[in-house]
Amino acid sequence: MEISIICSKIIKPSSSTPEHLRSYKLSAMDRFALDTSFSLVFFYSSEGARKNISDHLKKSLSETLTYYYPLAGRVKDEFSVDCDDYGVTVIEANVACEMSELIKQPKIELLEQLRPFNEEEMLTTAQANMAVKVNYFDCGGVAICVSFRHVVVDASAAAYFVRNWAKVASGGSLIDIKDHVVFDCTSIFPSQDVSSLSKSKPDANDEDITKWFVFENSNIAVLQEKIGNRPTRFEALLALLWGAMIDAYAKEDDPTVQLGALIPVNLRRKLNPPLPEQCIGNAVTIGMTAWPTKERAEYNKIVFKFRELMSMVDEYIKNGFRNGWKTCIIDHAAMDRNSAMKVDISEFDGKCNLKNSLISSILWSEYLITKMFLKIAK
Repeated sequence: MEISIICSKIIKPSSSTPEHLRSYKLSAMDRFALDTSFSLVFFYSSEGARKNISDHLKKSLSETLTYYYPLAGRVKDEFSVDCDDYGVTVIEANVACEMSELIKQPKIELLEQLRPFNEEEMLTTAQANMAVKVNYFDCGGVAICVSFRHVVVDASAAAYFVRNWAKVASGGSLIDIKDHVVFDCTSIFPSQDVSSLSKSKPDANDEDITKWFVFENSNIAVLQEKIGNRPTRFEALLALLWGAMIDAYAKEDDPTVQLGALIPVNLRRKLNPPLPEQCIGNAVTIGMTAWPTKERAEYNKIVFKFRELMSMVDEYIKNGFRNGWKTCIIDHAAMDRNSAMKVDISEFDGKCNLKNSLISSILWSEYLITKMFLKIAK
C-alpha cells in the first residue's frame, strides 16, 4: 500500500491556555499506564472537496483542543504535563488503493501505515500526546487516524474526545463540559512511587495475529436470548469468544492449564462520587478471572463468572480507598511468578458502545466502521 504525504501542520488550541492551567498533574494510575500509544481509525465515505474537509477538521480540532489542552501539551516528567499549547500535528496523505480493500482484508501492518507516527516517533521524535493523520483514498473515501499517548488518556477518554470533536465539527458547543474534561485525579489516585510495580509488556518475540469478526445485531440478539438472564452485548460476545478459546484449549494435553481473561474496567462510574465521564487521564483497572480448560465452557456460566468478577472489582474499589491505591494496583508480574497455577492470558476489551458514542460524523458523511489498535513498543 503506497502512501504519499501531502502536508503536515501543527494545530494549536483556538484560545491560549491560561497561565494557572499550564501544568497538568499525572495521577498514580497515569504513571502506572504503559508509556505507549494507541490509535482510533475512522473510515468514511465522502464526496466533499478535500480542501473543505481539511479546513473543517483543523478548525474544529483547534476549537476542541481549547477544552482538552493537555493533549496539545508535552509530557514534562513522570509527574506532570506541560500545557504550553505546543499543538497537535495533523498530517494529510494520499493512499494509492481503494478503501474497501483495506476494510475487507484488514492487517495490522497496513492499519499501522494510517497512523501519523510510528511508536518510536510518537514518543521520542514528536513527543506528542496526540496526533492526527487524514488519509485520502483513490475511491474518495477518507480514513482519520487519531493517536493518543496512553499516560495522558485511556480508551474511554479518547473516545469521548473524538465524540466531542465531532460535536464541535457539527456546529455544537462544549461549554457545558468545560469543567469536566480536565480533572485533577491526583486527589483520588495520589501520585505515589510506583517504580516498584511491574508494567508487564508482551514478549517481543510474540507474533501479532489479527482476526476480523463482524457480528450482525440480529445474531447478537439471538445469542443473548440463547444465554438467558439478559446478558449485555459485551457479556454475550465474551461468552462466545472466550468459550471458543476454552474449547480449543481443552484439546491440549495439559489438563492443568487455566485460560485467564484480563478485562479492563472503566472506574469513572464506579467511584463514589463518580468521576466525570469525559475526563482525561487513566481511570481503569484490570479484572482477571480464569477457567480450567478441563471443564466444559457453558455460555451462561461464563457470564456468571464475569459478573462475579465485576462484584470483586467493586470490592477492590472500596479497598482502594481504605488501603491506598498503590496496594490495589495489580502487579501482573506476580501472576507470572505464581507457579502453582498455569495460566494462559487473553484480554477482552468492551467497545460495544463505541460506535454509538461517536455517531456524530466529523465529515457529515456515512460512518462506516471503527477500528482500534494498540501496539506495544518493543
